[in-house]
Amino acid sequence: MESLFELVQLVLGNIWTYGVTFLAVLGILVFVHEWGHYIVARLCGVRVEVFSVGFGKELFGWTAKSGTRWKISLFPLGGYVKMFGDVDPASAGYTDEIEDSEGHKRHMTEDERKVAFFSKPVWKRALIVFAGPGINFLFAILILAALYIGIGRPVTPPQVTGVEVGSVADRFGIMPHDIIKSIDGKEIVSFDEVRRTVLLRMNQELDFEIDRSGEIVHVALTPDKVTEADRFGFVHERGYLGVIGPANGIDLARITAVNGQDTDGDVRRAHDLVVDGLDKPMVIQTSLESKATDIRIHPPKDINEHIFKPEDPMYNALFLGVRPKGEIINYGPISALGIAVSETWTISKETLNAVWQMVTGTRSAKELGGIIRIGAMAGDMAERGIISVVLFTALLSINLGLINLFPIPMLDGGHLLFYGVEAVRGKPISERVQEYAFRFGLVILVSLMVFSNLNDVLQMFVLNGES
Repeated sequence: MESLFELVQLVLGNIWTYGVTFLAVLGILVFVHEWGHYIVARLCGVRVEVFSVGFGKELFGWTAKSGTRWKISLFPLGGYVKMFGDVDPASAGYTDEIEDSEGHKRHMTEDERKVAFFSKPVWKRALIVFAGPGINFLFAILILAALYIGIGRPVTPPQVTGVEVGSVADRFGIMPHDIIKSIDGKEIVSFDEVRRTVLLRMNQELDFEIDRSGEIVHVALTPDKVTEADRFGFVHERGYLGVIGPANGIDLARITAVNGQDTDGDVRRAHDLVVDGLDKPMVIQTSLESKATDIRIHPPKDINEHIFKPEDPMYNALFLGVRPKGEIINYGPISALGIAVSETWTISKETLNAVWQMVTGTRSAKELGGIIRIGAMAGDMAERGIISVVLFTALLSINLGLINLFPIPMLDGGHLLFYGVEAVRGKPISERVQEYAFRFGLVILVSLMVFSNLNDVLQMFVLNGES
């Protein structure tokens, strides 16, 4: 139970970081998504009655000259744009009747029908619906490109600096100082790309092209599948290679043995054993995260000169490859935009791959998280700095766009599916069929929300309470 109390203390002590960051990021993305629907609707000549960030009771708002009511509502976990002629914000039905302030109903005039959503041709309705998810992708591309132009893209070279003994990398002969040039023919430029590729490719063979001291070597292996829990207790399954990248150094105090010789908890002894092994292959045992792990390393002497200088603040740090700092690549506007598009495409594919793994059972559905997990991630990103928040916002925007394109009634993808059928048939699906479909879609969405948030609660409180 102690870890549970620590977790609650962490969240309550950082409520500003976690809560405000989450709501700010979500609010921005909801506004962007709904603005996509709104602006394309206006361009297509549709009157928009309501633009709401949040659901439920209106907290405050104003009515624009166009007649649109802009408002902030009580529950901030979403939003909607209600088109003229729709019976509800989900566009689950339409009516040509208008009710005045006194409760009297009348049919729309011809001019009013022209600005109603339901009266527009199917291609315009599809464009308006697609604009929401579409602008989420565009928003992610723009903020990634702005980040790469203004600050640059942090890149850590794809060099292996350590190999965990017994891991799949060790079993297939990957060695310290190997440089990973490509995976399955795709060029690799950063160690993060190695991690991301392996992460989702569980139970799937990968072909690694490796530069080993100028010699090109090909290694075909299948990543191990591991299940881990983060500090909040959320369970994650991932492909595991068992290699350490160049951005990692090791505190000598964490080393418990060198080439089978125990350090007996003496940092000085660890220091002496490591110094004797510089520029040579060695196996060290570490106690990282309370787990004893044997790692094959080959630490260069030239980047560890500090280890001979007791006055150096890095005296007790062992660097395994290049110094642990990311290289910053600066891009011009065109190059940054191209990289941002490529990153958005890659993240989209990886996300869909992860969803498919859950569907087929390769990946556990326990990884499906709700608002608690997203809030925890947002808080973590805020603690790491503005760059991490920007990257998290882009990732969440891409995921919001993808989720809304799933062909589930009530979501944008469900509407697009109906419009596709209408375009083929030449007439819309009957209102009765649509009504049942929307009810079914609502059940699916509510079930997914309950399941994902229950997942969060059980993993945070039950699992942490048992630890």
